[in-house]
Order: sequence, then C-alpha cells, then structure tokens
Amino acid sequence: MTDTPRRLEPALVYAALCTAVVSSLGMLLVPSVAQDMGVSVSTAQWMLTVNLLVGAIATPVMGRISDGPNQKRLLMVSLTVILAGSVVAALAPNFTVFLIGRALQGLTYGIVPVTIALARRYLAGPQVQPAISSLSVTVSTGLGIGYPLTGIIAGLVDYRFAFWFAALFVLSAMVVVARTVPAGGDVDAVRAPFDTAGAILLGTGLGSLLLGISEGPTWGWSSPWTLATLILAAFLLALWVRTSLRARHPLINLRVFANGEVLLANASAIGLGAAIYIGLSVSSLVAQAPASSGYGLALPVFWAGFVMLPLSVGSFTANRMVRRLSHRVPLTALLPIGAGLAAASGILLWFAHTELWEVLLGMFLFGLGIGSSYAAMPALIARNVAAEGLGSSVSFNQVLRTIGSSFGTAAAAAIFAVTADPGGQTTDAGITGAFSLGALVCLAVCCALVARAAARSFRSRRPE
Repeated sequence: MTDTPRRLEPALVYAALCTAVVSSLGMLLVPSVAQDMGVSVSTAQWMLTVNLLVGAIATPVMGRISDGPNQKRLLMVSLTVILAGSVVAALAPNFTVFLIGRALQGLTYGIVPVTIALARRYLAGPQVQPAISSLSVTVSTGLGIGYPLTGIIAGLVDYRFAFWFAALFVLSAMVVVARTVPAGGDVDAVRAPFDTAGAILLGTGLGSLLLGISEGPTWGWSSPWTLATLILAAFLLALWVRTSLRARHPLINLRVFANGEVLLANASAIGLGAAIYIGLSVSSLVAQAPASSGYGLALPVFWAGFVMLPLSVGSFTANRMVRRLSHRVPLTALLPIGAGLAAASGILLWFAHTELWEVLLGMFLFGLGIGSSYAAMPALIARNVAAEGLGSSVSFNQVLRTIGSSFGTAAAAAIFAVTADPGGQTTDAGITGAFSLGALVCLAVCCALVARAAARSFRSRRPE
C-alpha cells in the first residue's frame, strides 16, 4: 500500500465523476422519457426536479457523516444506492417507478464532499489543495463528457441504455474505491452525536425551497401552492438557523461563516451556480431548436451533447492552471478571475449565439471560468475550516450551488414564459434575455469579489 497516496487522487476523481455522469442524464433525455412513458414534457421534467430535491436533502447529511470515522463505508453505501437507482430507472415499467430510480440517483450530489474529506484524510499536506481543486471541478468537467455520451446513446439506441451506462460506470467506481481507498475507520475523527433535528429542518426546508423554485413557473409564482411552499421553506430554514446556532454539535457549523473567505466562497457558489445552469440549459435548447426558430442550430440529439464538450475542456484546462498557479496566486484572486471569465462567456453568448462556433467558444470560456472558481471554493473552505468540519462545510457549499442552479433554471423559465410567441414557443428574445441574465449574474459576482479584494488590499496597506 506504499503507493496508495499516488493512486488515491485518481481513484477519488473517478468516483466523483459519478456526479457528472448521472447529472447529465437530464435535459437531453426529457423528450425521450416523455414519449416512452406517455407523459407530458412538463411532467417528465420531474425527473430533474426529484433528483435535485433528494440531492439537496442528502448532501448536507452525507457531508456531516463524512466528518466522522467511516468515510469509505459512506462512499461505498452511497455508490450502491446510486447504482440501484440507475438500474431501477433503466428497468422502470412506468413513470412512477422511473422517478423512484431518479430519486435514488440524487445521492450523487453528496459524493464530491465525501471524496474531498477522504483526500484530506489520506493525502500529505502539499497534495491536499491540488487534490481538492481537482475533485471540486469534476462536476463541470464531467458534464462536458457526460452530455456527449448521453447524446450518442440517445441518438443511436433507446434512452434506457444511458441509465445502463451510468450503472456500469458507478459499478466500476465502486471497484476502484474498494481496491484503492484504505479500509478501516478514522481513529482521529470526532465522534459527535448526529444532529437529527437539524437534518430534518434543513432537509425539509431546502426541499420546500427547491420545490417552490422549480415548480413556480408551472404553478404560477402567485399561486397559493407556490407561495405556501416558499413561506414554509423560509420558516423551516429560519428555525434551522436558530437551532443550529444553539446546538453543541450542529449538522453544519454556521459560525464558520464569520470567516470572510468562507462567506466569499459560499456567496459565489449561489451566483455561479445560477449562471452555470442558465448557460447549460439555454445552450442545450439552442443546439436542438429548429433553424426556423431564428436562433436554433437544428442539431440532432446525437450531436447536441457535443456542444457541452468545450465546457469539459475548459474546466480541465482551468484545473491544471489552478494547480500550477496556486502557489503563486492567492486563492481569493482565482475567484474573481473565474467569475470574470464566466461573465465574458455570458456576454459573448448574449450577443452572439446563432452560429455553432459562437456557442462552442462560449462553452469553452464558461468552462475556464467555472473551473477556476469551483477549484478555488473548496480549497478556500478547507484552508479556513478545521478538519472535523470540512465535510459539512464543503457539502453546504455544494448545496448552495444547487440552490443557485435552481434559481437560474426558474429565472430562465420565467423569461421564456414572458417572451413566448402566441403559440407558447420560445423566441430569440427569450434566449437572449436568459443569456443576458447569466452574464449579468457573473458580472455582479465578479464586481463584488474585486471590490472585496480591493478593500482588503487597502486595509492591509493602511498604516496603523
């Protein structure tokens, strides 16, 4: 086992890629699932919603457990549940059973925090930060790989083969983890009681919030269902904050938010999470829309997934750059640089998205920006949070990205609804409006980060 540290990082990255591979079984497959299951496209969208809801509930719980002694066991059990969900979805005889499979797959959102906790436990000091950066960008890197694979499978064979592919990938990850990650518990881990009340309040609060945001465009933002769901979410989350601040061993230690760098990373997660899903969903729509729409590239599903490939290339490139520059450039500087690149991508797509090369270039720049930012966020948190709270802190950052993505998806849907033509179809004005929103969000994040960095620099230079 002398080469365990050398083999461990690639093994953990491979396991973390499950998040991206399973997440990519979404937008491109909604029409195929709707047709095969005999449900409307709006109903089929629940394959995305239920996956997101379970992920939001499971991620903080998995993050807290990963701070304990049994990290490898947690990872293996989670992968087993995801494997079962993939098989259920592939074999589902009806849409209800299919949704159960997608719900089980929701545990993928909690995989990255668990792998980061394992990296911090087993890797030597100089290796930890680069490993955390690599693990944190697997989501964006893997999406750029998962979408083309999904498009190829859906374009050549039945969509169910995509879920069989996911099952095989997860199974191979389980074998890699079992053979590579050392067995046994962490004797140095803090054995604190689990915050059951906090988990219930946070889980139901986040679930209500994401449900209201996701279904708001369908139910209507002023409908009693939407308002009641959002009010319930606000009440539960406020109660969770109050309970957590009083608890001796909370699910998530909210006091770490007093650290400026942790707060910086978490605030950026919401804004950039919104931007990435606006970019992905709208670009996917542009790729498959007919040319008669005025904005569509009319690509078949086989090729539409390849539009996301530059995102993976950009994210991978950014990660390699971060690993090389992290010793020379402060991590706090990488966040505004990443947000600036993402803003540049959004501005490009805002004004130019009718040609394939424009969308491809936009996705590459977006990959550079998101890759740089996502590599810096967990590393900033890890540098400022004690080891016993790393899993829960990183998992909460992941949850905030998910919340941001839900806001972005809902905002894009609202823009599409307002700008739709008389037949209810999305127009170029809607596409342009959604891209502009993503660009403005990234620009706002970038400006806020630059302003904070400038203020910090001014205070450090001011004489006492």
